[in-house]
Amino acid sequence: MTNPAFCGKLLGWKGDVAMKEEGYGRHLVERIFYLLELMKSDQVEIDRVIEDRGQTGPLSPDSVRELQTALELLDLLPGGVLFYYAGGSEEIICANRGMLRIFQCSTIQEFRAFTGNSFRGVVYPEDLEEVEAQIQSQIASGQEELDHVEYRIVRKDGSTRWIEDYGRLLHSEVLGDVFCAFLGDATERRSRQLAENAAIANEMEIIEGLSINYETICYVDLEKDQVIPYRLSCRTDIFFDGLFQVRRYSRYAADYIAAWVHPEDRELVAKSISPDYIREKLAEGKTYYFNYRVIVKGELQYLQLRLVKVGQEAPVSRLVLGYRRVDEEIRKEMEQKLLLAEALEKANLAVSAKNTFLSNISHDMRTPLNAIFGFTSLAKSSLSDPGALREHLEQLEVASRELLHMITQVLEISALSTAAGPAEVECDICEIVQEAYDFLLPQAKEKAIDFSFQSGQVRHSGIYADQDKLRQLVLSLANNAVTYTKPGGRVTITLLEGDELPDHYAAYRLVVEDTGIGISESFLARIFEPFSREKNSTLSGVHGIGLGLTIAKGIVDKMGGSIEVQSAVNEGSTFTVSLCFRVQSLPNAAEETAAAVLQPSRRILLVEDNEINREIETELLENMGFIIDSAEDGKIALEKVAGAAPGDYDLVIMDLQMPVMDGWESSAAIRRLPDPTLARIPIVALSANSLDNDRRKSRESGIDVHLAKPLNLPQLLDTIEELMKVRGRR
Repeated sequence: MTNPAFCGKLLGWKGDVAMKEEGYGRHLVERIFYLLELMKSDQVEIDRVIEDRGQTGPLSPDSVRELQTALELLDLLPGGVLFYYAGGSEEIICANRGMLRIFQCSTIQEFRAFTGNSFRGVVYPEDLEEVEAQIQSQIASGQEELDHVEYRIVRKDGSTRWIEDYGRLLHSEVLGDVFCAFLGDATERRSRQLAENAAIANEMEIIEGLSINYETICYVDLEKDQVIPYRLSCRTDIFFDGLFQVRRYSRYAADYIAAWVHPEDRELVAKSISPDYIREKLAEGKTYYFNYRVIVKGELQYLQLRLVKVGQEAPVSRLVLGYRRVDEEIRKEMEQKLLLAEALEKANLAVSAKNTFLSNISHDMRTPLNAIFGFTSLAKSSLSDPGALREHLEQLEVASRELLHMITQVLEISALSTAAGPAEVECDICEIVQEAYDFLLPQAKEKAIDFSFQSGQVRHSGIYADQDKLRQLVLSLANNAVTYTKPGGRVTITLLEGDELPDHYAAYRLVVEDTGIGISESFLARIFEPFSREKNSTLSGVHGIGLGLTIAKGIVDKMGGSIEVQSAVNEGSTFTVSLCFRVQSLPNAAEETAAAVLQPSRRILLVEDNEINREIETELLENMGFIIDSAEDGKIALEKVAGAAPGDYDLVIMDLQMPVMDGWESSAAIRRLPDPTLARIPIVALSANSLDNDRRKSRESGIDVHLAKPLNLPQLLDTIEELMKVRGRR
């Protein structure tokens, strides 16, 4: 690489070579230029002097030796030195050995031949016009410094190199205008510079792209203590008078902090944008940022300042500052922290509630289990006494159903968290509430409770809703009321319809009111939490695991409604559920007096893979007068229905989890049979798979009704009767 300061010293003389001899010794190049004049005057060939071949004509031996010594000194320079005429063909006068090395030439004659003995042959053809224009422009400007250009050359091996050229135009009466140029190989520096420029350009493109998110963009040079604005905002505009002008970075930083930054954050900002801290942080990575507060017209705002390193120099000098508002992000972050804190609190409460649940359920589930084992032993010992045996079996059934109820609740609460939205079907809301009332009426009568149901104000009983979940909701609330109301108390279920809403919707309110033991005000806030009970079964005398109201709340939430509770200890409780449903069109009189209802079918295909279950269900149904044909899996059932004549089977009772072909596949295949009578045969699913997803899958498979095991014979008979009514209308 050529040193411009050194070249300046060699070419530092300013006078004309016609000066007196006493001034000649001050500069090496000046002396060489003088000797070249003598050779020109005496017509001595410079190459003979360079090659030391004698025949130097009238030039004195001392002058020859002086010229040779001067040229040898030039040969010691690391770069090339070239003298050439400024006019005409720009003929080369002489060159040092450094110039020959650059072009891979062995002799001055070889160099002259390779370049055409002209400066124009030195420069890469595509660069020549621009190079000469730059040289002439610098000469015309009258600058006293060296002219400087960069261009490409082609060496003898065909490779291309970059050259940096520092030169000066010299003049004498003998030689005329002559250029003396010092050349150095700049290929590596040029490559590094191009790579760095590309990186900077890429970074600036990124900054340009990101600037849409930043209200202020500034370029900083720490070495020069300068800051140049790229984009200004209302906060930074005043420091540059609205102009994109250069300012001292240290002054700008101090003014900005004093004018805008919140007093509590000034120390943080001052440290984070100090040159020493910037160099330390950007030596570790490409960028860093921090958030701080500013005050604008009394309003607190949050800003983020990002600092990005530009270039690869060490220590870091150049960087870009980007300012942007982050009020929304900070607000969301604070909300997120609050949500996390609330979630943690809820999680801790849930853990506490679950621990309580595990403690309670250990007691509550062992109670019916103890009864089951006890009454089973008593039944075995009472085989000779039918009356006592029947009584023990009835108590065994009660305990079994109590245990089943607990297990069902645990499964339901687990399913609620992952269940999809409600599956709407045509149903009658008054009938659903009435069914729940009828189911609980015997229990209420047993406790001498005044139990009533009122729905006289309902105008649209036909709705579209998830009837299974709606029935479960009513049962949960009503059963809770009957359970916790003492004998002689009162429980009232009231169904009300509000104003009709747009798009054929109506608002309904279900009110369950009791005069039971009530709920304390402190417990009301946690009443819908899983596994929560105000008193355990030992203290309350009521068996349960504290999931009924949680399930009710989950159902209401899934249906998009709301549930409220008012209660006082020893006075009673009132639960009010508000829901909206799409109503059905009112049926006309002709539809209501349609075909007569058929009697229940007496021929059933029972599909059950478990031999014991199949045997029990067959005997129970045959005792009720049904004719039973059985199948061990869904494939056999499909084959039997497909091979039957219309009327051979009036109903199919289908288990779901079976080998070979399950109940869902079999039901779907039956619905695809070519005979429409066989394809429409009623199918009732009877399975231990009783979660919402299982019921939804049953509907999708064409199953008419999904009942849960264990077999509830009265419920099955009611279902068969209802299906026969529907079939009779077809």
